[in-house]
Amino acid sequence: MVGVVDNMRLAVEAVRAHKLRAALTVLGLTMGVATLITVMTLVQGANLYVEQKIANLGTNVFRLAKTPFAVVDFTVTVKALKNKNIDISDYQAVAELCRACEQVGASASGTLSVQYLNKQADDTSIIGYTPNMVDIDTRTLDLGRYFTPGEDRHAAFVCLLGASLVDQFFPGVNPIGRNIRSGSLEFTVIGTFQKLGSVLGQDQDNFVIVPLNTYLKVRGSRSTLTLEIKASGGDKNFNAAQDEARVIMRSRRHDPPGKEDSFFIGTSQSYIELWQSISGSFFAVFVMVSSISAVVGGIVIMNVMLVSVTQRTREIGVRRAVGATQSDILRQFLAESLLQCLIGGAVGIAIGFGCALALRTLTSFPASVQTWVALLGFVLSSAIGLFFGIYPARKASRLDPVTALRTETG
Repeated sequence: MVGVVDNMRLAVEAVRAHKLRAALTVLGLTMGVATLITVMTLVQGANLYVEQKIANLGTNVFRLAKTPFAVVDFTVTVKALKNKNIDISDYQAVAELCRACEQVGASASGTLSVQYLNKQADDTSIIGYTPNMVDIDTRTLDLGRYFTPGEDRHAAFVCLLGASLVDQFFPGVNPIGRNIRSGSLEFTVIGTFQKLGSVLGQDQDNFVIVPLNTYLKVRGSRSTLTLEIKASGGDKNFNAAQDEARVIMRSRRHDPPGKEDSFFIGTSQSYIELWQSISGSFFAVFVMVSSISAVVGGIVIMNVMLVSVTQRTREIGVRRAVGATQSDILRQFLAESLLQCLIGGAVGIAIGFGCALALRTLTSFPASVQTWVALLGFVLSSAIGLFFGIYPARKASRLDPVTALRTETG
């Protein structure tokens, strides 16, 4: 009986003797594994990125708004546009009546262009906040201060800037006390925020925050608000706060019993679940495509191994004549198939991780390189090598030694 080490040595010699054939054989499997590894690293990284960036409400904060925060069905958003706006009186009612709500803030947002001297930033988000959003929002103050309740009450033209605007307008200069303009309006900078970075390529630092009453004065009192509600004390209190806020809003908006809410509630978990459902669909499609490529690679390996058996018929006959058993021949050809698949898998894993790392380094798209993904690539390669190598190996092991010795091979 030929040992495992001897079988692997014979397999290595066979691959080294036909390098070009072996390279072409494993090409399909390499691309399939590379695609699978790349997709899995990107999906894993994106899931982690979403948890850290997109769902930055905090685990104890939920939002309440006229339209949905994140949906896959656009008709839901179109239908929601017909809902009644959420206004200051709704904010005041929830703040007064919701006993489980620790903090109730409100915000409104739009876009505008802002200028400082000869510099201009287009499509900048202008966000109106109530003063207590300093205790609810997850943004971290970098320089200066937040606006006061008095400044909000009197609609003062003060603002806080995101890091992108600070870098663009005030490189190396303290922006506090300086004035930026939007059309004929002039805002005094009283604070700046620490850098947030990008979310899937979207700059999260191109914003101006002003007092909510200032925003409503600039944009009009008909703007709909988003209620930002903080409820500490664990999941039980968090759910109770959502229930209380829902009851208060349904009562104020006269939503009939049994009918859907005319507003939407969003939590960090709802963002994550929506993303996972979307990424899961993409992941399934990409896995199916990469699996097809891997299976095609396996079929190619099987065909090449069958040709190899035909070309090496006399060699098989000689080995049988000097004492090799059917099991020895079977294991030899299985070892060759497995070795080629492992080589293809290793190269595919390297290419997949290389692509993922390149995307993470050169772009803002995330990637998470994890050990279990590499192990999965090796398991897939091994499974394909064994599955598609069985038939050629069985055919080789069943050759009649006398007939094989009489065969003339090129």
